[in-house]
Amino acid sequence: MAVETPNRSPGGATVLDKDLQRVRKPSPRYRVLLHNDPVSTMEFVVSTLREVVPLLSEQDAIAVMLEAHNTGIGLVIVCDIEPAEFYSERLKAKGLTSSIEPEG
Repeated sequence: MAVETPNRSPGGATVLDKDLQRVRKPSPRYRVLLHNDPVSTMEFVVSTLREVVPLLSEQDAIAVMLEAHNTGIGLVIVCDIEPAEFYSERLKAKGLTSSIEPEG
């Protein structure tokens, strides 16, 4: 969207300056999901979540683990695509089942 602002030049003519404003579209966000794991202990899942996603507190990690245990899937974090892929792959490398999906 261009905004025109009139300026007077020394000769008296009107000069239009175009101030270009760029609208930055936010990058899409992705949900990192933890799937229920009937094999791993709850303590292992919580410690792995905290190791892989340092932003999670102990209480948050417990809540994610319980959500996955009770409903089949727990929401770990919502973030940009690159960290989402990284977190999901790290969880898988530790033996947990994880996936990502677009938010919304």
